[in-house]
Amino acid sequence: MTPQVRIPAVYMRGGTSKGVFFRLEDLPERTQTPGDARDRLFRRVMGSPDPYGAHIDGMGGATSSTSKCVIVSPATRAGHDVDYLYGQIAIDSGALDWSSNCGNLSTAVGAFAIAGGYVDAARVVDGLCTVRIWQANIGKTIVAHVPIAEGQVVEMGDFELDGVAFPAAEIVLEFVDPAGASDALFPTGHLVDTLKVDHDVVPGGMIRATLIHAGIPTVFVQAEDLGYIGAELRDAINGDVDALSRFEALRTAGAEAMGIVKTARVPAIAFVASPIDHRTSSGREVMAGEVDLLVRALSMGKLHHAMMGTASVAIAAAAAVPGTLVNEAAGGGERTSIRFGHPSGALRVGAEARQADGQWIITKAVMSRSARMLMDGHVHVPADSF
Repeated sequence: MTPQVRIPAVYMRGGTSKGVFFRLEDLPERTQTPGDARDRLFRRVMGSPDPYGAHIDGMGGATSSTSKCVIVSPATRAGHDVDYLYGQIAIDSGALDWSSNCGNLSTAVGAFAIAGGYVDAARVVDGLCTVRIWQANIGKTIVAHVPIAEGQVVEMGDFELDGVAFPAAEIVLEFVDPAGASDALFPTGHLVDTLKVDHDVVPGGMIRATLIHAGIPTVFVQAEDLGYIGAELRDAINGDVDALSRFEALRTAGAEAMGIVKTARVPAIAFVASPIDHRTSSGREVMAGEVDLLVRALSMGKLHHAMMGTASVAIAAAAAVPGTLVNEAAGGGERTSIRFGHPSGALRVGAEARQADGQWIITKAVMSRSARMLMDGHVHVPADSF
């Protein structure tokens, strides 16, 4: 008989994602360092690979938004409270991507760090507790402002986040220097590029794109160039095999133009449009004047039900720079914040942009999310699975 191993863990929602959170020191010793054992453990925790695409035998939720694991550990960087490492697990293949961040789950890291004892108790006082997070996947700083009452994280509140059914307490996130000194905000040096693709991808074989590296490398194209209006819901894209193939071709062309190695998540691909009256996935009617622009993004090859947090950073950054396709869709001009529509509703994001030596720099991007602990205890995995 193969026994099961019990591993302390917390199941948390962060923004419009959820995942299994671990303290590094609670993991089995052979999985405390990167490698095959850790990857196999996380696959088994999620229930991947699953040829049925259902994640029945694991903690995963059978969507890209719910097939995630997080490791939090004591900070290795001065001036930070914790290190945060994120893994995205493919549902069908079990491929594990360590190449980028999850902006949504970043919201839950601050709360988890406080509850897990990583933050000095003297700082956990009524009001807002500032948690400085080192995002180890991409080497960036995230600052979470977590509400506190009576020494505990406040989870309940009246902040509503489209894509999440119930209100909760607001957590403000700051993504510091999301592009970074070593990463050009616009890798090609242009605000708008022309990508060359096969004629069956887009008529004429060429399409305009904004290629930006902030939050996550992202390829932005115009909805109308693909025959869309920008208000499409998931079934309209995810049920169209040809459409998904075209988006993958555009993503590949964008990666080549940006000079980056394409992975399952990088770069992201999104299409934008000026606002129109439309319906969200919940059936709510949204008037054009309620948002500045419409954005739809794909995650792990499928249209996201709301918006990835890292892509939200890219949207905020691109909108702040006059002349990008995102900025143009929002009406043009200088902008420090926008409200964009996504399949589940809308989200307000902001970014601080400036020019230095002829180059655009984003000093920080800001957004509000919420987080909640769903369950804590232990996950059980077969001892021979890792």
